[in-house]
Amino acid sequence: MTLRALVLGAAAGGGLPQWNCGCENCNLAREGAIPPQSQSSLAFSTSGAQWAILNASPDIREQIRLARPLHPTDKRQSPISSVLLTNGDIDHIAGLLTLREQQRFTLFATQEIHRIIAQNPIFEALNPDYVSRVTIALDQPVEIAPGLTAQLFAVPGKVPLYLESGDVHTDLEGEQTVGVHLRAEDRNAFYIPGCAAMRDDLKARLEGADMVFFDGTLWQDDEMIQAGLSQKTGRRMGHMSMSGPDGSMAAFQDIAVGQKAFVHMNNTNPVFRPNSAERQQVEAAGWIVAHDGMELEI
Repeated sequence: MTLRALVLGAAAGGGLPQWNCGCENCNLAREGAIPPQSQSSLAFSTSGAQWAILNASPDIREQIRLARPLHPTDKRQSPISSVLLTNGDIDHIAGLLTLREQQRFTLFATQEIHRIIAQNPIFEALNPDYVSRVTIALDQPVEIAPGLTAQLFAVPGKVPLYLESGDVHTDLEGEQTVGVHLRAEDRNAFYIPGCAAMRDDLKARLEGADMVFFDGTLWQDDEMIQAGLSQKTGRRMGHMSMSGPDGSMAAFQDIAVGQKAFVHMNNTNPVFRPNSAERQQVEAAGWIVAHDGMELEI
């Protein structure tokens, strides 16, 4: 059995270009010098006929328009059978409002993420007669599309920005930030768009995977500070950096995986520029820099 992965959106929240950002990457994207990228989302399928979407980006309408496998097959028949959420961040749940058009699908999430959605009445636009909300317990496999199972597990992270208050813990492990282990017979892949630190148990979980899509938000921890765009580090936002001794590239050096791809890149990340030194380092280390429309078979 083949496991198909379709990158709907490779950028982090705000996309590339971000509407109010004049950084180098955003300006290059506006000029057409580098390809624009939409906000983080992937789709998976075993048959190519029915798909599970992981995270509902605010850009999901355009992402579906550009992804032929996700086009309707009849007047009101979509090949999208489910949506699974990895956290309650705006860039991962806002697209649910676009999917309110009386279309049947199953919405999978942890109890905590479902609670966040239930607290906002705007999401009642998802008619329960059509959209079933199913809670997934951590480490319990659930079929999210024909022949495709997903198992959620906790990764270090934090609550969504709009729920922050008081002292913010950026490396919480629970139901608020999860990774996804996808299995289709003897094929397996991981999707982890947000991760604050690489722990030994996560390394052990990833060992031997056919494919890993991993958090690539920032190249270096103080990237946004150096760019004059924010006073927050990557750690403060709940994300590992790609580079450095504590970065994801270093962490993966002793993890045996078939393919590894960075997703969820911030608009400031220099790896978006194909000729940058950072992009060359990433590719030399065996990583793929994901982009909108990329399809991989596992």
